Parts: sequence; C-alpha cells; structure tokens
Amino acid sequence: MLKKEIREELVLADSRQLGNPGTPAFRIDKYPFYLLNRAVSRYNIIVEARLRKIGIDIPTWRVLMVLGEKSPRSVGQITDAAVINLSTMMRITQRMEKAGLVLTACGHEDGRVTEVSLTAFGRQKLGESREIAAPIYAAVIEGFSARDFDKLIALLNLLYGNLGQLSNA
Repeated sequence: MLKKEIREELVLADSRQLGNPGTPAFRIDKYPFYLLNRAVSRYNIIVEARLRKIGIDIPTWRVLMVLGEKSPRSVGQITDAAVINLSTMMRITQRMEKAGLVLTACGHEDGRVTEVSLTAFGRQKLGESREIAAPIYAAVIEGFSARDFDKLIALLNLLYGNLGQLSNA
C-alpha cells in the first residue's frame, strides 16, 4: 500500500519543489536531508545499542570497518572514509590504540603521516561487529530489489557529488 501512496503523491506534485526550503510550499517530509538524517539517526541508535554489548561505539566501529577494507591507512584516509573530522579522529585513534585495537606508526614514505593498522584484537572486534551489523543491514534492505538498491546508491552518490561541487565553489 505504501508504494502505491508514494507513486500517487509523486504524480500530484514535484517533490523537488516541495523539498525546497526556499519556497512557501516546503514540506519537511520532502526534504532529502531531513530524511537522510532521520534514517541515519535511527540506524545509529539501533547499531550503537548492539555494539555496546561488545564494548565498542559507533566511531570505533566506523574506523574498524574502514581498516577492515585496507590496513594500514593514514589517519587522513581514515578521516575521509569515516567522515569524521581530523582532530576527533586523532582522539579516536589514540583511544583505540590504548584499547589494543590498532597500532600507529610513522608513514614509510612520509614521516609526518601517521599510519594506522589493525591489531589481532582489532580484527577480532571487527569480526564481532560485522556479525552484529549484518542482520541489521539485511533487515534494512529488505524489500529493495537489486535494481532499486543500485539506484539508491547511485542517487546518493549523485547527491554527494552535487554537494562536492558546492564545497569547491
């Protein structure tokens, strides 16, 4: 029923105009950034409660996931991938090093760069956190066809790219 209602509403009005905060017709439920924040906030509440059971928080989990793709990485690379500012990332990295999750070292090519790598304990926590996140992910994407999911990813990347053009201007 929800899909039919959404299709009917799209026919009635151009949601791009309804989502424009500069117009009197603005509707928050058509504003993509409200919808994105709402979804991410709900997701984070669910994930954080479950990650707490294994003694990690969301920033730590994000760093573990980034390093799970490639380790070692520079703090700058982790900062970009985890979408956390540099000063906060430095504190997170220090905290994770004290907890035995990561090791830091001066970069091989540039001594000014700090490289971060997972420890065996960090890989263990990464595995535990993936086991926690996997069923949440499965539930979240339920009802999406592969095509719809690919379209969602493409649209989010388009939105991000458009924002990048504004930040460079």
